[in-house]
Amino acid sequence: QLQASGGGLVQAGGSLRLSCAASGFTFDDYAIGWFRQAPGKEREFVEAIHWTGNLRWYADSVRGRFTISRDNAKNTYLQMNNLKPEDTAVYYCAAVHYSGSANPRDQYEYDYWGQGTLVTVSS
Repeated sequence: QLQASGGGLVQAGGSLRLSCAASGFTFDDYAIGWFRQAPGKEREFVEAIHWTGNLRWYADSVRGRFTISRDNAKNTYLQMNNLKPEDTAVYYCAAVHYSGSANPRDQYEYDYWGQGTLVTVSS
């Protein structure tokens, strides 16, 4: 129901755009989040956006470099600029029903997960 794509190998300082296509559930009242998991580390929150586009949440580690957006076709994007080797990870998109009380930064709140796409940043 969530399909992430767009990962690849890029040099430090480069850019990538990840995409997440949603299907099979009503997009209304959901927030889509991006998480990442580096080798040997816990999965961590990156960014999230409400389906209206009016609410966004960011991790401090990517603020100013990554930008989340969405379109009306249930696609969500993560534009990643000025990539660093420490951004290397498998990136996952996920969906959480957001009624105002959910915490989009908490991975355990999420209802649906995509399969992940690998981003490798070389130094």
